[in-house]
Amino acid sequence: MNIEELSKSQLILLTILVNFVTSVATGILTVSLLDHAPAFVTQTVNRVVEHTIETVTQAAPAAVISAPAPSNQDLVTAALGADAARTVAIYSAENGTSTPALAIGTYLQSARAIATAAQDALPKEVLIEFPDSSYVPASLSHEGDGIVIYGFADTAKLPKTHAPLLVAAADLKLGETALAISVDGSAATGIVARVTDKGVYTTLPDIGTGSAAVDLSGNLIGIAAGVTHGLLISADTISALLSSTSTEATSTSATR
Repeated sequence: MNIEELSKSQLILLTILVNFVTSVATGILTVSLLDHAPAFVTQTVNRVVEHTIETVTQAAPAAVISAPAPSNQDLVTAALGADAARTVAIYSAENGTSTPALAIGTYLQSARAIATAAQDALPKEVLIEFPDSSYVPASLSHEGDGIVIYGFADTAKLPKTHAPLLVAAADLKLGETALAISVDGSAATGIVARVTDKGVYTTLPDIGTGSAAVDLSGNLIGIAAGVTHGLLISADTISALLSSTSTEATSTSATR
């Protein structure tokens, strides 16, 4: 067979075979030469091999530990950045952006929903302003236990952000870091001070009704109730409302 007629795969296999045969032949030749070489030559070769193995062994741990662990400051900065990327402004759909925002909310990408604290001035139809300055209409989906959920149409194009986990109140630990972006855009830090049936008490200052608080991983701890400084409506309430909304939507579709 002419070598020019070989395919690419056959050429690669032929190259591997030639390299393998060459390696075996080189090894056999080296062993044979060492058997007939003077003792001092053999000792020198053995020392070189041993020294090479020691050098590689000592350098291996240093190569593994190459990336330093993120500092606490890095974690705080990343968590606040994720929180800010999910913070939205809520406007009345009737008045649009000609009037100040009615409230601040948190975008929950995986649920295609906005969560905020319940207020008297919140209408059923709203306009959501995202951090990228895009506007998308939304409608009241569900409310209860101090939380309001707005949902979007199935055809609505929504920005992509880091989807937070909703941290259950039972998983929170006393002294755990709590971070938030206030209504005025300033960063606030505190800790989880107490967890009760009424909500999650933190040492956060007044961050504004509807503002979200997150942990060091950027996951949602709760939403400021606006009644008491540092008091958050737990993420459990949001999870329950989202589940209720999903169940109702499924039931309605089945009925139809």
